[in-house]
Amino acid sequence: MFKTLARSGVATMMALSFGLSVIPAAADTGPYGNIVDGANTAIKSVMEPKKPAPLVPAGTVAQVPPVNQQPINGAPAPAVGLPVGFTYTVDLSIAKAYGNIGSNSNQWLPGGLDLVAAYGFNATTRLVASEYQLQHYPVGFNSGSVPVYLRGFANPIGCANLDNTTSNGCNATNLNLRTKDTFGLFMLQKLFVLNLKGRALPIVVTPTYVARTSIIGQSTRHDDVVAFAVNPPDGQSYYDVKTRTAQVDALAFTVPFLKTPKMFGTFTAAPSWLVHPSGANQSNKAQIYQILYLEYTPNPRTTFFFEPQSSRDYLPTDLYPQHLAAYFLGGSYRTSRSTFLQVTLNSGGPTNEGAYGVHSILCDNAYDPSKCAPAIGGLKATQLQVQFGFGSPSVLPF
Repeated sequence: MFKTLARSGVATMMALSFGLSVIPAAADTGPYGNIVDGANTAIKSVMEPKKPAPLVPAGTVAQVPPVNQQPINGAPAPAVGLPVGFTYTVDLSIAKAYGNIGSNSNQWLPGGLDLVAAYGFNATTRLVASEYQLQHYPVGFNSGSVPVYLRGFANPIGCANLDNTTSNGCNATNLNLRTKDTFGLFMLQKLFVLNLKGRALPIVVTPTYVARTSIIGQSTRHDDVVAFAVNPPDGQSYYDVKTRTAQVDALAFTVPFLKTPKMFGTFTAAPSWLVHPSGANQSNKAQIYQILYLEYTPNPRTTFFFEPQSSRDYLPTDLYPQHLAAYFLGGSYRTSRSTFLQVTLNSGGPTNEGAYGVHSILCDNAYDPSKCAPAIGGLKATQLQVQFGFGSPSVLPF
């Protein structure tokens, strides 16, 4: 009797339950790209060929102003190493998602604001505080039909159609999972220069603290609290967990591997740990972010970059960290001494998870639509981001 009531009750309430219980959207490439930016500045200056000072005839008056102007961001004349003095970046961004995102495919993503402020005490020591925002919409989160489970029943009791149409006996639903992630980063950059057989090898070590929050469009609280489940039909459901809030400690090491007049490359490895495991997290072993950065500068105004990453996403929805193969590809152009335009295409997906997006729904109570929580698999997203900024372009947004 109860089984029959459960089947009919859940089948009629799925559309409503999806309006109240939604999937935590997550498909990221890690918040460590901007660590590379400051490290690259120091490494370039150390590896740049030094030009001999020109001979000046006796009695010649020095040029005013000097040939080497101060940087547009207010720092003193460039030092050999990290930028000295105060530097900053401010930019606004818009983004468009790519791929199958169902009925939300024609919607632009929320706009973002990036802020970076840094102070270099000398050429080897620099403090950086920054905030970066990334907008995205994961692929596969509202397309296709998925089974619906009731806790205690091994077999599905119904189905839900995630592409907002009614078909094959599955109820239609529409999810607003447009997401804006905000990363706050606080870093101490320290430059070391090793002398290897007469050649300088610069290494930048960057202790980092990351505080991450989010807003998911479907959340009724204007934050990232949305329902999720693990291992249906008997796994746990979560209804009051901040699904994309996390704090991370990291220690990044950046070394060069390529330097020519127009080409430049570095490699970064960053062991990282969660500060506060929560939700479904089961372990907290060190996760190693790996970032390869390649840059081509055809002229002083223009830079093209490519940054493949092996990063980690370990959010409260994850039993174990997702291993993400991701990349950033784009270019920046300095439109004036104080402004720039940047375009970035980024994409990432897990290598240790199954099918993308929602794979089932778990309901704890057939008569309470707020007690239905989606279970998710791998997370993937691709988006094009355009940035308009002031100061020095930070090659990657996070």
